[in-house]
Order: sequence, then C-alpha cells, then structure tokens
Amino acid sequence: MWILWAVTALWAASFSLIGEFLSGYVDGYIAVFIRMVLAMLLFLPCWRPARLSIRQHGLLGAIGALQIGVMYLFLYHAFLYLTVPEVLLFTIFTPFYITLLDDWLFQRRRLPWQWWLATIIAIFGAAVIRYDALSDSFLTGFFLIQAANLCFAAGQVFYKHMELGNQRNQLHLFASFFLGATLITGIATLCFANFQHVPSNSLQWGILLWLGLGASGLGYLAWNLGAKQVNVAQLATMNNMLIPAGLIINYVFWGQAVAWDRLALGGSILLFSVWLASRRVR
Repeated sequence: MWILWAVTALWAASFSLIGEFLSGYVDGYIAVFIRMVLAMLLFLPCWRPARLSIRQHGLLGAIGALQIGVMYLFLYHAFLYLTVPEVLLFTIFTPFYITLLDDWLFQRRRLPWQWWLATIIAIFGAAVIRYDALSDSFLTGFFLIQAANLCFAAGQVFYKHMELGNQRNQLHLFASFFLGATLITGIATLCFANFQHVPSNSLQWGILLWLGLGASGLGYLAWNLGAKQVNVAQLATMNNMLIPAGLIINYVFWGQAVAWDRLALGGSILLFSVWLASRRVR
C-alpha cells in the first residue's frame, strides 16, 4: 500500500510542474509522446524479452497502449469541451470503473459489499473537493472523460491480473508496456499535435526529462507493482487520493487558493474510504 501512497505524492508534484511550466507552452500530445519515449528508453537496457511469449508481450504492450496511450487521446480531446475544473470533477468516477471491471471480468464470486461501499465513498469524497458549476455544453466532454477513465481503469485491472512473476521480473519486462504506449501516443502526435508548440528551452526539456523518467517511467512501474499487492477496493480508492494531494502541492509550492473546508471534509471522506477498503473481509 505504501507504494501507491508514494506514487500519489510523486504524481501530485508532477501535475504542478505541468500546470506551471508546460501547459499552454508545449503541445500536450508532443509532451506525452516525449514522456513515453523517455520512459521506454529507461527500461530498454534491462529488457529481457525472452522471458515472455510474443503473445504475452503483445498483451503487455496493449495494456500500456490502453492505460496511457488511448487514455490520453480521450483526455486531451475532452479539454476542447470542458474547463479544467470540469475535467478534474469527471475523473472522480475511475474507482467505480476499476471495481466494476474487476468484478465483471475476473471475479468468480461477488466482491464484498465493503469494497463497493468504499468505492462509492471515494467518489463522494472527491466530489466534495472538486464540485463546481458546469458549463452549458459539457455532455460531449463528460463522455470523453469517462472513456479516458475506463481506459485507465482497465489498464490497471488487466495488469493486476496478468501473470508476470515477481517484481524483479516485471522490471525486466516493463519496456513492452511503454512500447505500446509509445506507439499509440506517436500516432496521436502525428495526427493531432501542433508542431508550432514544441519544447523550446532547457527548463521545459528538464521538466519533460523528469516527467518521462520519473513520473511516467518509475511512476507507472511502481503504481502497477503496487496494484498487484492490494485488493481491488484499495486500488480503486487510491485513484482519487491524487486530487487532495495535488491541491496541497499546488498550495505549498505555488500558493494557489484552496477551499480548505471542502478539502478537509473531502480528504477525510477519502481517507475513510481507503481505511474501509483495507479492512479484512470476513
């Protein structure tokens, strides 16, 4: 469980860097593609492709393409229809999709009711923190974000249930995950990117280097390793802990305004959902 907490802190800090130094300056598709290429290069030196069959490599690459590549396609298109607060609001349903997909695809018996309750509470807690008034034309963006949520949730669930051996073995195979993500984001970049907005200074390249090697490379490896060590309700509820963590990081480092009453209430509800998900089921 501590791995998921550590990655949550890592990603929260990374979102702040994106918002302050890349958003509006570097095209989003180009930034994501660069991150995937760097992450793939990070794992290529320790790649041991002989440890999996071609079919398994294809499955692992497909998981990476779905969890990151296709997810980003939907996410960036959603920004054409939604404000940033609306995007953040509509991402809170990811825990529900994780629990639903795990129950539907992999469980031979029904999931414990406590896990479903923890998932619903996590959604409610995130909504307390992030709810704002909606724009008049939000419906298209809402469905795009739900598609992104489904892709991210499905990638986590499929990786959790894929037989890949111990953590050391997964390290030697994780390049395949980013090969799939790099392929999809590369195609998206060629189709949709604005090449007039490329990284133009050392600060932007330095941040992309950190995001690619740290937040994407080590971050996704650690998150997926952690996903294999917890139950599905813990994984689901932790997906929404990024919201309060990101707000706190933004306040501490950039002084952005925070509704502390809503953050305290919603954060407490989220912590309760994680606690409930972590309780032993009889």
